[in-house]
Amino acid sequence: MPGIRGPSDYLREPPRHPCLKINAKEPFNAEPTRSALISSYVTPVDFFYKRNHGPIPVVDDIERYSVSLSGLIKNSKDLFMKDICKLPKYTVTATLQCAGNRRTAMSKSRTVKGVGWDIAALGNAVWGGAKLADVLELVGIPYLTSITQSGGKHVEFVSIDKCKEENGGPYKASIPLSQATNPGADVLLAYEMNGEPLNRDHGYPLRVVVPGVIGARSVKWLDSINIIAEECQGFFMQKDYKMFPPTVNWDNINWSTRRPQMDFPVQSAICSLEDVSVVKHGKITIKGYAVSGGGRGIERVDVSIDGGKTWEEATRYQRTGVPYIADDSSSDRWAWVFFEAEANIPQSAEVVAKAVDISANVQPESIDSVWNLRGILNTSWHRVQVRVGQANL
Repeated sequence: MPGIRGPSDYLREPPRHPCLKINAKEPFNAEPTRSALISSYVTPVDFFYKRNHGPIPVVDDIERYSVSLSGLIKNSKDLFMKDICKLPKYTVTATLQCAGNRRTAMSKSRTVKGVGWDIAALGNAVWGGAKLADVLELVGIPYLTSITQSGGKHVEFVSIDKCKEENGGPYKASIPLSQATNPGADVLLAYEMNGEPLNRDHGYPLRVVVPGVIGARSVKWLDSINIIAEECQGFFMQKDYKMFPPTVNWDNINWSTRRPQMDFPVQSAICSLEDVSVVKHGKITIKGYAVSGGGRGIERVDVSIDGGKTWEEATRYQRTGVPYIADDSSSDRWAWVFFEAEANIPQSAEVVAKAVDISANVQPESIDSVWNLRGILNTSWHRVQVRVGQANL
């Protein structure tokens, strides 16, 4: 594409913050520390997890860059950045989460395939851009359309990057047309992140943000938008990011038996403590995040200091000093909440957290019940071990 290109090597990678925990170097995948993750309700760009499938695209001439809209529509169109910036600008506070968040813990139960992630493969940002519903109106697709006159039912997003899984081709994914044309779904073609232009790691100059859905559908470095009859047939829609039962292995897997994962389930994790922590005193503060997909707010977060035998409810908040009410207009429906609880622990304790969303979905107790060969959607109770005493020198 004129103005932007996807390199085939890693010679022009952008700088990254030295405090990130690198899980893979090429392609670059990294997450912040637990404490850095919950240091701010809006995640600083430097500490927002980096998830890539190939070298980072390079913009040579932003004036020549455009996105093509084509497929099962009457008139195709090329949109330049100036065209997109003329549309009404919206800001949406939304948490993006990699489907592989907490994969490392799942792999300790049984081996899984994929980049290892601790609990910080997610982040919350204020995204700025045009609503996809407004963009699609430019090619004659009205709001709240489920099917075009030519039979289009899905909107495919194609990147400019090069992925080995696509045999050197671009990353791609799709969402239903009914979601794309619904202004209330807040799907954006975003050009800003936290009030600044996107940086290269996060999709400069233009990316898709699909709130409430696993990060794999929020395609970066957008090249084209295609209106298609069936869901995208790309690798990451058809042979990855699907939830299989624990009985399926690499010998008996049939990818066509499962739908591509979209919404992410209810999730929470403790960020103020490591997997094993030694504290000086028995009184501790338990802090972390909770989030659910599909715009479902968090109704409750429960914490336990005895492995889940007894529970206490934690306080929930998004902005300090502002009461959080799930599903209220004063709250950010697509964003995480932070939780906090004080506890007095015995000499040793297993501290556990679990969240419940407004639909009464609750995290499952055990990893084994949600284990799957790709290690996605580990939403089991988050457990950490704490001991009172002196750390070993």
